[in-house]
Amino acid sequence: MKILALQYDILWGRPDENLRRLDALLPASAAAEGPALIVLPEMFTTGFMSAPAGAADVPAADGQSPATDWMRRAAARTGAALCGSVATKLDGGGFCNRLWFVRPDGSADYYDKVHLFGYGGETEHYRAGRRRVVAEHGGVRFLLQVCYDLRFPVFARNRGDYDAIIYVASWPASRIGAWQTLLRARAIENQCYVAGVNRTGADPACRYSGASAIIGPKGETLADAGESGKQWLDARLDMAALDAFRRKFPVLADADSFRLD
Repeated sequence: MKILALQYDILWGRPDENLRRLDALLPASAAAEGPALIVLPEMFTTGFMSAPAGAADVPAADGQSPATDWMRRAAARTGAALCGSVATKLDGGGFCNRLWFVRPDGSADYYDKVHLFGYGGETEHYRAGRRRVVAEHGGVRFLLQVCYDLRFPVFARNRGDYDAIIYVASWPASRIGAWQTLLRARAIENQCYVAGVNRTGADPACRYSGASAIIGPKGETLADAGESGKQWLDARLDMAALDAFRRKFPVLADADSFRLD
């Protein structure tokens, strides 16, 4: 499985323009050598908006929306699954931070962000999700997570149900050290691959320095954009090597048992 991460400067509150820019950035084909996944940052159509009225994605009665329509077209065109979150308007008012995982055949899973970032005002306009979601593609099981979820290791604890974690983020440059440390910690403690995809540029509240990375199950760096303007990074997820490592060093077999309420 090839995973490609795209970090870029998102235009604030301008979904149509961001989607047009992404059309130019995405490769014509990404799956020539087998299954592939392209990961975009958090709220990739608008940037992180604590009050998204007027710019949020609005699903129609059949569940389709401008963002999901675009993701399905892009997945079909590139041959790769696409993953990224969008501010989404809910029936009855309010919003959620919804992470979509869309496959080339048009099938999709989604995860609504559970841990809302109260410090940044997200709790004032968004509803927290309640489901843990694992999406499968190309023989790899991905736990879907969004930004602030990274700070809550119990929620991400590997229960033998996934092989990799995806973290899409708008993580400020002022706290980038925590981002880099926690990505590596989640990979090591869960014996899994981790792909953390952050944005660059700035919005009215914060500056973002990227530092997207793909980490291996031993904590090794497979790809790292660093705090730079680099847009693309990629790595291969080797399931045979992951299975062999887990059998040889079965840390998860000794993990604490617990139940989340």
